[in-house]
Parts: sequence; structure tokens; C-alpha cells
Amino acid sequence: MAILGAFCFPGAGHLNPFTALGRRLQQRGHRVIIFGIADTEARVRAAGVEFRQIGIEDYPLGTLRKLDDKLSRLRGLSTFRFTVERVRNHARMVLRDGPAAVKAAGVEAMLVDEADMAGSVAEHLGLPFISIACFPPLMQNDAMPPFCFGWSFGTGPLARLRNRLGFRFLSRVAWPIFKLVNAQRREWGLKPYAHSTDALSPLAQIAQLPDALEFPIPNRPTCLHYVGPLVDSHVRQPVPFPWEKLDGRPLVYGSMGTIQNGSEYIFKAIAEACSPLDCQLVLSMGGSREPSELGALAGDPIVVRYAPQLELVARASAVVTHAGLNTTLESLAAGVPLVAIPQGNDQPGVAARIAHHKAGVVIPLRRLSAPRLRQAIHAVLTDETYRASARRIQAAIREIDAVEAAANVIENAFGLRPTSGWTESNSVSALNVR
Repeated sequence: MAILGAFCFPGAGHLNPFTALGRRLQQRGHRVIIFGIADTEARVRAAGVEFRQIGIEDYPLGTLRKLDDKLSRLRGLSTFRFTVERVRNHARMVLRDGPAAVKAAGVEAMLVDEADMAGSVAEHLGLPFISIACFPPLMQNDAMPPFCFGWSFGTGPLARLRNRLGFRFLSRVAWPIFKLVNAQRREWGLKPYAHSTDALSPLAQIAQLPDALEFPIPNRPTCLHYVGPLVDSHVRQPVPFPWEKLDGRPLVYGSMGTIQNGSEYIFKAIAEACSPLDCQLVLSMGGSREPSELGALAGDPIVVRYAPQLELVARASAVVTHAGLNTTLESLAAGVPLVAIPQGNDQPGVAARIAHHKAGVVIPLRRLSAPRLRQAIHAVLTDETYRASARRIQAAIREIDAVEAAANVIENAFGLRPTSGWTESNSVSALNVR
């Protein structure tokens, strides 16, 4: 049995994939411990994964709600700058508390979110680690637009120049994070990072973005594995929903995620856009707002504080989303086309991939209006091009058990070997420490 320590950014879009992967690794005989702040403990333990708290002084219970509420009211580069500061503060805590917590737990290898800086903790302790991308994977390749810009894919000289300038800009914005991390690395006798990708594992990098949704990027790192959405329905807590109110019309599900959902005007625009269409709208407030805050909405949609998203997406004919990767992948895994309204962080990059593969329509936030949104929703409901593309990606996702594939990559990269008493297809392994 291997003891694996996991560090991920404290958000639903990161915790859901990590708990899904943690459950599968436990089923294969390993012990998985997720290290996190107090606000994430209930979600991790509800998924049946072991939890160890760090950041007790910095992140008392209730801190995450306050941070998410502030983020929900930001847009564009303001979102990214706030996220940089948040990642920087989180990194400070992880670098301070992580080593002692990992040693006390007897961890033998680590799984590290690409949005977390715990890879330096692993290097400091001499432990192997694997990087896991809960957003489009990082890579130094000027054929790929930076993930936080909604730029289209192109391999011409102007597109590559644009991408290089974009990466330079992001490096400057993210410099506070790496300045902090490099100071600690020097203190630990480790080589400072020169690029953001220096923080990634040389053993293996796992992306929950399926290859079918990625740009056709040449010269990808050989250690990068596109496995697809890391989803386990058993890690989702049951959510009540008035199913009896569904009336049989084509269902449009609207969600702006669990964090960046603070704009009432977006929800109102979605309702106004859908009201004259032959469809029924369900809006999820993402768990952090009350439906009553929206007041009366056009078309009388069903509005809930939090929704059973997997079940609703499975019934939907279209999904209106902020283009967060989790909602995007859950929709495409069900073969449902999208209308994307990206707001910040990785969402513009995800939306650009949706547009590139014609799996939906993208409306930049600055151009959002009810008429334009109505036209987009009508298009994905009636134009078979979008549904066919969504189903093509769905078929590609179904070809791979993503969680199993990720677990295989992890075992192979860490040199895990079968333990007696288990079949090769369901092996319990012990860590072959190198």
C-alpha cells in the first residue's frame, strides 16, 4: 500500500476531481490523504477520503466563503489578479505548514494541483510528485494561447507572437507568487523557478481536459496525459430538487458555477433570453446566493440555491455556463451543447476550445445582452452542428475511464508494483521508492 498525499486549491472545481481520484486510488489499495483548510474538510470526508488540516491560523472555518464572495463580484483581469493574490497567500501557508504535515502523515509520494505550489514541498522532502491540471494544462508552447485569454487557436507567426506576449504579460502578473515560492526554494537549497512550468512534475502531468476538447497543439510534453473528466458521482452529496416542476419542454440548465456567480444581471439576462423560447429554464445560484435575491424573473424559471448538476445536465438540451471546466466537461460528457459566458481565470480559454470544436456558442461578457443570448440558445437548441460536435466529444470521453486512466498513470509514474492477493486488473501496489 502506498501512502499518497494530495494538495489542491480549495474550490469545488478542484476538490471534485481530487476526491474522485482519491476514491479510485483507495479502491486500488492505496491510502490517500488530502491536506487542506478547514472549509474543505466536510466535502473531503463526505467523499470518503482521509483529510488532514493545514492553515489553521490563516484559514479559520468560514474564510473560504468570504474569499469566494469577493471573487464572485470581479470580472476579467481583476479576477485573475485577485486569484494571483489568493494563490500567493495559499502558497505561503502550504510552504510553511506542508512539510511538517506531510512528514507526520508518513506520505511517500504526492499529487499536486497545478494551481497549488506543493511541488516545492515534495522536492524539499525528496518525494516524487505528479501534477494534476484541473484547468487547461500549462505548457511552454507558443502555439497555445494563454489559458486566461479567449484567443482562437492559430499557428501562424502573428498568432505565435501574440501568444508569447500573452505569456510574458501573465508572468508579470503572477510574479508575486513565484517571488514568494523562489525565496522559500532558495532557503531550502532548491533551484528557483524561471518559468511557471518549472513547477510541474517531470514524472507525469495529468489533465482532466480530454484530448478531444484540446487545441491541436504540436510538440506536447511526453509526460502530459489527457485523460478526461475526473468525475465520481458518489463524491457528490445528494441535493433536493423539485423534479415534479419539470414539464417536459426542452430543458435549458443555467449555472455560473459555485464561485463567480455574483452577477444578478447575468441570471436575469438568461431568464429574459429563454422566456419566449420553447424551453424550460432551471437556474442554479451555485450554493452561495439565495434565489430570492433575483426577484421575479421573466418566464418564471425554476431557481434553486444549489442544483443536482449531473442529474440535470443529463436531462438538458442545452447548458448556459461560465465555461468553468467542470461544468463544461460534465455537459459534454452528456452530449449537451453549450452557451458559454466566460468571466475570468481559465474560463476564456475553456470557452475558446468550445468555440474551436463547435460544441457551443461563446458570448464575451462585454457583449452580453438578452437578445444576443436568446439567439445563441436558440442556435444550440436547433442547429444540429453543435449537438453533433458535443456528441463527438462525448464519444471520445466515453472511450476512456478517466479516473482509472489517471490512477494507472500515477501507479506507473511512481513505480508501484502489485501486491500478492490481488489480480493485475485490480492491483494493490506498494511504493517502489527510488
